[in-house]
Amino acid sequence: MNAGHRAPDDPCEWLRRAKSSLAKAQVGINIPDVYLEDLCFDAQQAAEKAIKALLIHLKQDFPYIHDLAALLARVEKAGLHVPDRIKKAAGLTDYAVATRYPGAFEPVTKEEYEEAVSIAKEVVVWVETILGEDESL
Repeated sequence: MNAGHRAPDDPCEWLRRAKSSLAKAQVGINIPDVYLEDLCFDAQQAAEKAIKALLIHLKQDFPYIHDLAALLARVEKAGLHVPDRIKKAAGLTDYAVATRYPGAFEPVTKEEYEEAVSIAKEVVVWVETILGEDESL
């Protein structure tokens, strides 16, 4: 997949990175000793990078934050409607912060993991559709 590095302001490169994070989240379930929390972090990263690709495409600045609700608010402020199914990605933000390290939280269940991956995939596909990219990414 490595087709050479592109500029950090290239939305296609951000989308490629999103797809890479999504791929890790999806295949990681088959690797022994991998925490579901870590795979959910990869799912969150996929959604975050896809949203940032969209913001670049919309010529909008964004802070380097993990808060998906705040990033999606910037998309809407730029004039693009964000469907409710995509707004569900805001729930992935916890995987970028609270569950990344050992701590006092309930372990992620397989169902929660599957939901996180499903949401991330929806975000990536939504952004890919908007950008009008094809499978050659």
